[in-house]
Amino acid sequence: MAESLYIASLEPNSGKLIITLGIMEMLSRRVDRLGFFRSIVPGPPEEDNHIRLIASRFNLSLQPKQMFGVTHDQARAWITGGEERRLFREIVVCFKEAEEQCDFLLCEGPDITHLSDAFEYDVSIRIARELGTPALYVSSGYQATAGELLENVRVAEKNFRQLQCPLLAVMVNRVDPQILETAENELRAKCDSGIGIDLLPEVESLSSPTMEEIVEALQASWFSGPKTGLQRDVRAFKVAAMGPDNFLEHIEKDDLIITPGDRPDIILTTLGAIASKNYPSPVGLLLSGDLTPAPSVVRLLEGLGDLALPIFRVATDTYTTAMNVAAVKGRLYPENERKIARALGMFEAHADIPALEEKIRVTPSSTMSPLMFEYSLFQQARLERKHIVLPEGADDRILQAAEILRLRDVVELTILGRENTIRFRAATLGLKLEGIKFIDPQTSPLREQFAKTFFELRSHKGITMDTAYDTMSDVSYFGTMMVHLDMADGMVSGAAHTTAHTIRPAFQFIRTPPDVLLVSSVFLMCLETRVLVYGDCAVNPNPNSEELADIAISSARTAKLFGIEPVVAMLSYSSGTSGVGADVDRVRKAVEIARQRRPDLKLDGPIQYDAAIDATVASKKMPDSEVAGKATVFIFPDLNTGNNTYKAVQRSSGAVAIGPVLQGLNKPVNDLSRGCQVADIINTVAITAVQAQYKQG
Repeated sequence: MAESLYIASLEPNSGKLIITLGIMEMLSRRVDRLGFFRSIVPGPPEEDNHIRLIASRFNLSLQPKQMFGVTHDQARAWITGGEERRLFREIVVCFKEAEEQCDFLLCEGPDITHLSDAFEYDVSIRIARELGTPALYVSSGYQATAGELLENVRVAEKNFRQLQCPLLAVMVNRVDPQILETAENELRAKCDSGIGIDLLPEVESLSSPTMEEIVEALQASWFSGPKTGLQRDVRAFKVAAMGPDNFLEHIEKDDLIITPGDRPDIILTTLGAIASKNYPSPVGLLLSGDLTPAPSVVRLLEGLGDLALPIFRVATDTYTTAMNVAAVKGRLYPENERKIARALGMFEAHADIPALEEKIRVTPSSTMSPLMFEYSLFQQARLERKHIVLPEGADDRILQAAEILRLRDVVELTILGRENTIRFRAATLGLKLEGIKFIDPQTSPLREQFAKTFFELRSHKGITMDTAYDTMSDVSYFGTMMVHLDMADGMVSGAAHTTAHTIRPAFQFIRTPPDVLLVSSVFLMCLETRVLVYGDCAVNPNPNSEELADIAISSARTAKLFGIEPVVAMLSYSSGTSGVGADVDRVRKAVEIARQRRPDLKLDGPIQYDAAIDATVASKKMPDSEVAGKATVFIFPDLNTGNNTYKAVQRSSGAVAIGPVLQGLNKPVNDLSRGCQVADIINTVAITAVQAQYKQG
C-alpha cells in the first residue's frame, strides 16, 4: 500500500506551496513513483498553478485529471446543499485512485479562505482524517508576533487532536526574521514535544511579483525592449508624475515605473538610469492611458538596439494601473527557476529535513532519477560547503548559475572579471549576486604572487618571469592558481573556452597523485531510474592497457564518491574469452592490471555493452560473471567509442549527461561544454564541490 502525507493550512497567507515544493524535493530522492494530489482546486486542474509546477518539476506520471478531488464550485454546491459526505467521498475515491499509481502520494489540502463561508475552519483536517493520512500543518507567521504564532499552533494542535487526525509536524512559514529564533525556542518549549516544529522566515522576494506576472495580469502589450526573460522581481512601483530631475531622486532598485505614455522625458530618464552606474536599476516601464510617445521618440528607441529595459503599455489610466499593479501577488510557477531556487534554498536552510524524513518513514528507493541525483548532489555539497572559482564572469550563463547556486546555498563562489562590469551586467539581467566575491586578474595584487609561483614551477620549461606575469592575466591560469594555492577548493570553466584552455593549467601545476597515471574523465549518465558512469569519453584518445586500468580505477572511485556502488565493466566488441585480436587483448590485459591493483573491486571484461547492462543477455554470454548484467561503471576502449556512445544514449533515451567530470587531479578542475545550459553549470559546480570534499577528506 502506498504511503502518503497531507499538508494542511487553516490560515490565509501561509505560503503553503513553498512547503509542498520543499517536501516534494526531499521525497524525490527516496521515492520511485512520487505523486501529488490536491483535494480541492479552484478550477480546471490543467490550469492549476500548484499542479503545473509540481508535475513539471518532478516529471510526475500522473495526469492533471488524476491529481485532484473536486473543484471549488463542486465543493460549494455540495456543502451548501447539505451533501458534505458526498464531497468527502468524491475526494477519497479520487485520492485512492491516484494512490494506486504511486509509491508515495503527497496531498495538499484546500485554502479555505478562497472557498466560502459554508466551509468550516476545520474542513481541511476532516479531509485528512477521511483520507487516513498523517498531516503536516502549515501555519502563517505573516506579520504575527511570537505570542500570536504560539496561539495559532496551539489551536491547530487542539483541532487535530479533537478530530483524531495524526499530526506529524508543524511548519510556521513567513515569520518575521527578527523574531525567528526567539519564537522558535518558545514554540518548541510550549507545544507538544512529540511534534516537530520548524519556523521559516519571510522572504520578501518570494511574495514579490515578477515583471512577467504583472504583464500577464494586466494584459499589457509590448512596446519596446525585451519581450521575454522577464523574471526579475518587482519590489515596488513608482508613479512618475514629476519632472525628470526630481523623479531620479525617487528611483530605487527593482522599481517598476508607471507613467503616462506621452511622457518621453520620463521614458528617456528611466533608460538613462538603466545605463548609468550612478542610479539604481528599475525593473521595467509601464506606459498608462493607452498613449504612445511621438513618432520621433519611437524612432529614437528603435535605434538604441538591445535595450535592457522592458517597456509595456496598458489602456487603463495611471491611477487604475497603479491599483492593478498593487493587486498582483508573487507566485511560484514552473518557468521561474530563480524563484524556485530561492524557495528551496530557504526551505532547506530552515527545515529539519532528517527529522522530517524520519517522521514520514519513507522506505529508501532502490532507483535514482536525475532529479533524485541532483537533490542528493546538492545535499552532499552542503555538508561541507566548498569555495569554487568561476573564471568566465563575462558569460551570462555563469552569472545565472551563480545566482541559483547562492540561493540554494550550495557553495561559496568567486567570479573572475571586472566587478563593476559584472555587477552592471547582472543588474541588467535582473540577477542578485550578493555574497559572491569578484577578482579581476588584470588588476589584482595576487597576480604578482601567482606569477612568481608559476615561474618557480615552470622555469625549467623556459618560462621567464615576464611570461609568467603575462600568463597570470589569463582567467584559466589565474583561477587554477587559486586552487593550487588553496585560495579556492575547485574550479569550473569551459563555457566560453576550449577544453584545452581550461585544463592545460591543471596539467601543468595541479597534476596527479603518485598512484594515478593520467587525468581522465567520466560522464554521469542519469537515466530514468538510475545513474551510470561512462569513462573515458572526453580526454584520452587511445589509452593502452595500463592507462585503461587506471581509468577504470579512477572511475570506480568517482562512482563511489557520488553514492554509486562501483561494478566495473571493461567494454569491448566481444565478451569473455570468445574474441581475439589486438583490441580485445588490450582490454583483457587492462582487466588483469586493474585486478592486481584493486583486487577488492567488482570488475570484469572484456565484455560487450549489452551483456554488461542486461541481465538476460548476461546469463547467456557470461553467466558466471559478478559484473555482467549489473554494471554501473562502463569503461570504453577508446575515446571514439566512448564519446559516440554517451551522445547516442543521451539523445536516444533522453538521459541527462553530467560532465565531463575530470578525475585524477590532486585538486578538482572541471570543464564545461561551450554549448552548456545553466543547469549543466550548476550540476558541475556541485560535483566539483563534492570532489573537493573528498580530496581534503
